[in-house]
Amino acid sequence: MAPGKGHDRESIVMDTETACARLIAATETLDASGMNVGTTGNISVRTTSGMLITPTGIATSALRPEQMVAMQLDGSWDGAFRPSSEWEMHAEIYKAFPEAGAVVHAHPDHCVALSCLREPLPLFHYMVAGFGGDDVRCSDYALFASSELARVAVVALEDRTACLLANHGMIAFGADLDTALIRTIKLETLARQYLLARSAGTPVLIEGSELAAIRGRYKNYGQQK
Repeated sequence: MAPGKGHDRESIVMDTETACARLIAATETLDASGMNVGTTGNISVRTTSGMLITPTGIATSALRPEQMVAMQLDGSWDGAFRPSSEWEMHAEIYKAFPEAGAVVHAHPDHCVALSCLREPLPLFHYMVAGFGGDDVRCSDYALFASSELARVAVVALEDRTACLLANHGMIAFGADLDTALIRTIKLETLARQYLLARSAGTPVLIEGSELAAIRGRYKNYGQQK
């Protein structure tokens, strides 16, 4: 499992009113930073009975709290609004990773570009290790909004907290929405820096004893005591 395993599930679940407001705010953040356009991307948070997820086909500027969709992880839901077409990818992540309290799926330019090469993001920079390993994997290709996409995403996320989705975009999770959002922004930043370095030459990857040192440092890196 990815770093962070062991969180008390109750500690990563917020009340519905707060969750709805936070989902809309997070969607606005992604749009404002250019990581999603129009109705692309989707965000969810875990609830005690399943998840709360953004609706399908509604632009960020038109989102309202009552449009957020409460779902069971088996796909059942109630209400007047349909959930994101990628709901199954979120649900399977919550099933596979008990430490996940929120999931962010986005289509930022540089993550999409790298995913279209069907390449992982390698350890060209020490911050790549912050996602749980020596790379950020790219999943196998699968049709969008499909059960197969959900499956390959979970495979690519094993021992990681984010992955690229082949010819599609990226997805990240965290114990809470802030963490998942920060990981999304960080992954896009690193993908941009990696492609910039590749445009100038061949990036030198971090390997061997340096990799072990990074892993050791990340055990408590950036944490308040």
